[in-house]
Order: sequence, then C-alpha cells, then structure tokens
Amino acid sequence: MAEERRGAWFGFGFCGFGQALGSGRGRQVHSPEPLRAPGAGLDVCRVSASWSYTAFVTRGGGRLELSGFAVGAAGGCRDAWASEELLVVLRAGPGPGAGTELQAWAPGSALRGEPLWAQTVPEAEREDGPGGDETQAGPLPLLPCARAYVSPRPPFYRPLAPTLRARRLELGAEHALLLDAAGQVFSWGGGRHGQLGHGTLEAEPEPRLLQALQGLTMAEVAAGGWHSLCVSEAGDIYIWGWNESGQLALPTKSLAEDGKTAAEASGLNEDGSEVKRVAGGEDGAPAPFIAVQPFPALLDLPLGSDAVKASCGSRHTAVVTRTGELYTWGWGKYGQLGHKDTTSLDRPCRVKYFVDKQLQVRTVSCGPWNTYVYAVEKEKS
Repeated sequence: MAEERRGAWFGFGFCGFGQALGSGRGRQVHSPEPLRAPGAGLDVCRVSASWSYTAFVTRGGGRLELSGFAVGAAGGCRDAWASEELLVVLRAGPGPGAGTELQAWAPGSALRGEPLWAQTVPEAEREDGPGGDETQAGPLPLLPCARAYVSPRPPFYRPLAPTLRARRLELGAEHALLLDAAGQVFSWGGGRHGQLGHGTLEAEPEPRLLQALQGLTMAEVAAGGWHSLCVSEAGDIYIWGWNESGQLALPTKSLAEDGKTAAEASGLNEDGSEVKRVAGGEDGAPAPFIAVQPFPALLDLPLGSDAVKASCGSRHTAVVTRTGELYTWGWGKYGQLGHKDTTSLDRPCRVKYFVDKQLQVRTVSCGPWNTYVYAVEKEKS
C-alpha cells in the first residue's frame, strides 16, 4: 500500500476574534492561506469552528487547542465540537482504565477547572465513523455509541430511538440531519425555511425520514444555518432550505443587480419551491428568484463533477469533488468562499487557489462565516 501523502490545512473567511485562519491579518482572509495553527509544529487532524473561536485537535497525543474569543488547551482528546454555547470534548477519562469521557465546557472556561458535565462512554459501545481517515470530521455531536447526540441547548444530552442506526449527525441553527447506516436521511427541528426537506415549513419534533430521497443511498450530510445538503454514493448533490444568499445555488433576489427593484409576486413552483418574481429581467419578462426550496433539489456541479465531501456554513456551501477540487457558493461577505473577494454567488464556483498550487482537496469544514480545507500535493505523473 502506498504511503499516505501528508497534507496541510488552509483557512479563509472571518477571523475578527483572532481565530487561527491563514495569516490572521485583519478581520478576514479572502483567499486560502496555510493554517496558522496555535502552537508551533502542531499536526492538526480535526477542525471544528464556531462563530467566535475554533477548536483544533492534533494527531498523536490528541492535543486540543482553542483559538479566537475562547482560548485554552487540553491533552488526550479524540474529538472536539465547537459551538457558541458549548464546547464538547471526547477525551481519555481520568485514571487508568477509565475509558473515554464526554465533557462539556463553557467556551470561555479555557478548559480549566471542572467541566459543566461529564459522562463516560463505554469502550465496548464505541463505533468510529467509516473510513478511519484522520482528516475527516469526527463523530461529534453524534456520540460514538450512536445512540445519542449533544445539543448546545438543554437538554444537552439527547437520546436517539434505538431503531436509528446513526452514522453521522449534523446540527444547523434550528434543525438536525441524521444519516443512518443504510444511507437514509432523517431530519427534525425547526422548518420555517424549508430546511427539513419535507415540502412544508412546519417543525418536526422527532426524526422524520426524507421521503423524497427514498431509494437513493446517501454518503454525506451537511447542515448550514438554515439549509441542508446531502451527497449520494454516486456523487450526486441534493440541496434544500433557505436560499437568501444563493447558498442553494439557485437564483436569489439578494444577489440580483442593484437598482432593479419592482413589485413582487410570490407563489410556488410545481416542486413546492417558493418563488418570487420581480419585473425587469433582460428580456422584459419577470425574473424568477427562489427564496425557499422545501424539497431536495438535484444540483449539478460544472463539468459534471462528482461530489464526495460537503460542508455548510451559516449561509455558504462547500463541496469537494472526487478529483480533489473545491467548489464554494453562497454568502461571501468575509471571503469565506475563497475567491479573493467578498462577492456572494448563487452558482458553484471552483476555488482556483488549489488548482494553481497543484493541491488535491481531501476534506472541508465550514464555520458559520469561514472555511477550513485539508489538501495534499497532487501525485506527479
């Protein structure tokens, strides 16, 4: 077996709280830059970004470093999940033979003193995610036993039905997505922006199967602030929810040309999407804008590229292709799209930096207003 090529992390977007993000100069980074990780020589394997701080976990001893509004460090960590309300850490328990412990901390605690709460995860129940690739996002907020997950709001520990064999779980601002062992997708929580994908704007108190995706095997799920995405085993992208900044790669009024305002008429398409039409299109006909897409919509990347990884920020989306290219779109105010500017886009656009540097992207992890990418050098032919 060929030796795995060692890669590097890159960051771009919002760093107004001093998050380790590229050079860290100013409040934003508009183009990918090598990660300026806290601590010299740290070999980062996992990144979890909240709005005001970022958590980095290293290989080997599993050192956790916080950067930004929250700072601190801890050892013996397997995984970390950052949110504004809660920092969750999976680490070796105290004392020999103590197993693995789930700890929840206040982000501003600097990981000192006692955690807000802690719970032992029995070693016999641990189920690591598929692939075993250290550059992948960890199972948190899904717990390793796959029978519960962590929420940033009480109750912090939330059980899942025993019938749900969870493989991955993603939390948006108001909703949750779950990918089960059979590749089916479930969603629940708030639905006012269509982010649940059930064709309505209603909330769902319990996990509900996405009927529109039945018969399709999914490999990835990603939850943005108020939008959702999944990637099938075949490499197809399905996306739904709020399109305010073009994060669904559908036409949106907020990105329309300035100065062309007119009376609006709203309605629904045959597929249930909410459409607003504004007079003043190029041919004089009303131009359609998609505000909400409550059903999963198939999205084609340029050149027919297949997707393998995906992540969503608050209002932006990032996808990695099978050939190692990165496409981003949606809200770009802080440079989180990586296109050297602050333009927002309602179509997938390839991040040229990695192409120009002959780098192959392996994974992407979006914070609310920034983006982290792990890439390796392309093999020389």
